[in-house]
Amino acid sequence: MHLISKILPWKRSLYVTITVLALLIVFSFYGLYTNMFYFFKIDNYIFPILSLVHFIFLYVLWFKIKEGEISDPQMRNLEYGLYVVSLIYIFKFADTIYILSTYKEFESHQLPATFFPVGISIITLYAFLFGLTLLSFYYRKKHVGAYNIDILNEQIDHWE
Repeated sequence: MHLISKILPWKRSLYVTITVLALLIVFSFYGLYTNMFYFFKIDNYIFPILSLVHFIFLYVLWFKIKEGEISDPQMRNLEYGLYVVSLIYIFKFADTIYILSTYKEFESHQLPATFFPVGISIITLYAFLFGLTLLSFYYRKKHVGAYNIDILNEQIDHWE
């Protein structure tokens, strides 16, 4: 992880993660079999909505590092939500691999020439996004600090 952090420092990894998320949001509306974009399917909006958790976590991480603050319960809960969203990333990765593996079943149909290049690009982006997500957890622990329950409990104002 240390070698990766030299190649992708925390600020650069935030920018790359935002770029990868934006690309995957665009691809979430793309149909591999038809080479068309579908904006009126409700299912295509699941990934963009869930990626909001990732965007918020990146903003909180950037803010905490920039201001030199320590972690708080809200950041911890947001990171736990990002764990669940990371499982969705793994599911979408596997789902795209499954779609590409059905090529033999549709050989008699005319699949677009972009079927494999775009599909492999999507798989690569999901794998890269999962790695960047793990890297953001590493940067949170390195720059913001671990979630120490004793310190977190002291920050709570019981009179509010």
